Amino acid sequence: MGKKKKNQSSSSSSATDLLQTLGDFTSKENWDKFFTIRGTGDSFEWYAEWPQLRDPLISLIGAPTSSPPPQILVPGCGNSRLSEHLYDAGFHGITNVDFSKVVISDMLRRNVRDRSDMRWRVMDMTSMQVFMDETFDVVLDKGGLDALMEPELGHKLGNQYLSEVKRLLKSGGKFVCLTLAESHVLGLLFPKFRFGWKMSVHAIPQKSSSEPSLQTFMVVADKENSSVVLQVTSSFDHSSLDCNKNQAFGIHEALESENQTRREYSHGSDILYSLEDLQLGAKGDMKNLSPGCRFKLILGGEGDFCFSYRAVLLDARENSGPFMYNCGVFIVPKTRAHEWLFSSEEGQWLVVESSKAARLIMVLLDTSHASASMDEIQKDLSPLVKQLAPGKDDQGAQIPFMMAGDGIKHRNVVHQATSSLTGPIIVEDLVYENVDPEFSRIWPSEDLKFRRLVFQRTQGLVQSEALLMRDGSSHRTDVETERKKASSSSKSKRKGTQRRSDDSGNQLKVYHGYLASSYHMGIISGFTLISSYLESVASVGKSVKAVVIGLGAGLLPMFLHECMPFVGIEAVELDLTMLNLAEDYFGFTQDKSLKVHITDGIKFVREMKSSSATDEMSVVHGNEITSNNTRSCNGNCTASNARVDILIIDVDSPDSSSGMTCPAADFVEGSFLLTVKDALSEQGLFIVNLVSRSQATKDMVISRMKMVFNHLFCLQLEEDVNLVLFGLSSESCIKDNSFPEAAVQLGKLVKFQHLEISQSIMDAAKKIRCLK
Repeated sequence: MGKKKKNQSSSSSSATDLLQTLGDFTSKENWDKFFTIRGTGDSFEWYAEWPQLRDPLISLIGAPTSSPPPQILVPGCGNSRLSEHLYDAGFHGITNVDFSKVVISDMLRRNVRDRSDMRWRVMDMTSMQVFMDETFDVVLDKGGLDALMEPELGHKLGNQYLSEVKRLLKSGGKFVCLTLAESHVLGLLFPKFRFGWKMSVHAIPQKSSSEPSLQTFMVVADKENSSVVLQVTSSFDHSSLDCNKNQAFGIHEALESENQTRREYSHGSDILYSLEDLQLGAKGDMKNLSPGCRFKLILGGEGDFCFSYRAVLLDARENSGPFMYNCGVFIVPKTRAHEWLFSSEEGQWLVVESSKAARLIMVLLDTSHASASMDEIQKDLSPLVKQLAPGKDDQGAQIPFMMAGDGIKHRNVVHQATSSLTGPIIVEDLVYENVDPEFSRIWPSEDLKFRRLVFQRTQGLVQSEALLMRDGSSHRTDVETERKKASSSSKSKRKGTQRRSDDSGNQLKVYHGYLASSYHMGIISGFTLISSYLESVASVGKSVKAVVIGLGAGLLPMFLHECMPFVGIEAVELDLTMLNLAEDYFGFTQDKSLKVHITDGIKFVREMKSSSATDEMSVVHGNEITSNNTRSCNGNCTASNARVDILIIDVDSPDSSSGMTCPAADFVEGSFLLTVKDALSEQGLFIVNLVSRSQATKDMVISRMKMVFNHLFCLQLEEDVNLVLFGLSSESCIKDNSFPEAAVQLGKLVKFQHLEISQSIMDAAKKIRCLK
């Protein structure tokens, strides 16, 4: 197999020039051409040479005279003299493979007389099926993995190769990988040997040089029969590495990240395993049932699979039979995923008992699955769950799919509308069969009803969900009464508008003292990042300026308005229909501290940035509304010239091709993020509600935000696909151990209607993780 472009040493500069013509370093034809031009007997060394490698290699492999002698495989051997040096040092059990017939023929002719015991095979290192399992004591790779891992080619070839390495090594065997240790290589290498292997990294001494160059590292993976996840050790001090600074930083970062992950696997009880983790032995042999075993995992999300799934695997407890099925799948819709029966361990064991399955894979759906039918989900899941079935189902037995109902006891469509911008929209009231225990604690005797705003363009995306209460149970404001009087005549003329939910004291109305959406609570928990600043502003009677891009049903702005009176809120919404629906069906009201601008959010932020550089008030274009089925906010809606303290992006994307359900791709472009940073105050906080089932898309957004903001934090909501990102421009920021204190500080500032809400905010704040 071919080798990596970047070489540490070569016999001549012409060789380096020749390498530049290779192009695809995974192409057999290219390497045949290279070795033909290179000619017989002219070796080409990659990375370190024998004088630097001799001592560390021999100490690892052991004595050549041991009985039986060690069997060594050298994949992607090329025309390096490494195998010849090892042979001359006494190691005669060496098998060399390369997919270039040209180089294998040359090497065989060069060694057939003097090293007759050495074997040479024309073979693709990603598919060495001619060798039996556990054939070799050592697999020695000198640049082969690096060659397979050209960044633009992804992990496919490298993954196939390392799977072969693991298969071919005997128990107690060693994989010795000589590599430049680039991040994309270690990103595959470390996880691949995470379970059942002991890993170490060593720096190979370099030749004396006037300037730092790329250093060769030796990664060693020892095959052990152990379920313990061990730390990756290193034999060098990172500060003393005599190499390129970027290379030194990269390997340090990769080691720290991998060891942090391994610590979580070792000590954490809430690890989300991947299917590959399980195949690598993270939970032993999955073909065998392990009574009482329970763990969480992620299925799909890559390759040919349409969706990513959060799941729990449970092997029935001892004496739980008889069973009707060896393996079964139980699908839980999003509307019921929060219920005790499906979210708690105790409840899940009850489901296992009732399913009559020896192994149950419980799949919890979320908003990312709203566009798929159950048939599509089952088709997508089937090849995944088959890989998790115990041995008996390997014979072709059908795996039954079971499903909980959607959990809705009653549904009533209140209103339907169509917007030229948003498309078909539904407002519906519903009663769930079971509600979140938190609701039951606050309103134990209530038959709770919820109101939802549903966008049909995203196949039933629930954009907003609010709790409905009797008029006496919530808090009507004088501002709302005045607004109702002022706008009653125009509202009566609007066709299709039904009677408002708050026109009568006997009717239900939206309660703004509670947020039904967990991601809204997650957004507010991020305020802990600037709680000291918020307190300093509020304590002197000044106002904190917040801008929310994306009104929706107006639930988040109304909650902030009621619970944080020291915050002046400007909501920006592109679609006038949304404002109408928010006011007509969700009790949204405007006043001097809460204004709505009907305009483009990106345009608003850019104009706000420009206006902050002047001493004048800047009128936001496009939101001055006439009396024809529209309204104004006190004449002209204006944006203050003050910089923004809190800027929240909470908009859905009309273009699913971006890979994001929220927000629209333009809101996470680098140019807009820079505009946001310039518009924020010195202690400003930028918040994005990111919804995507593509990890690559999430990584891209995170990478862009890291480049712009001095500090970046995230909150991954367990029960949903929402990832809330928090960007800070300030030089200093809150320390990890200060979150509890900051959450308490925020709790004192916010006038929560219920103590449970304060506790939810504190719990969410504890899960905020620092990314930069």
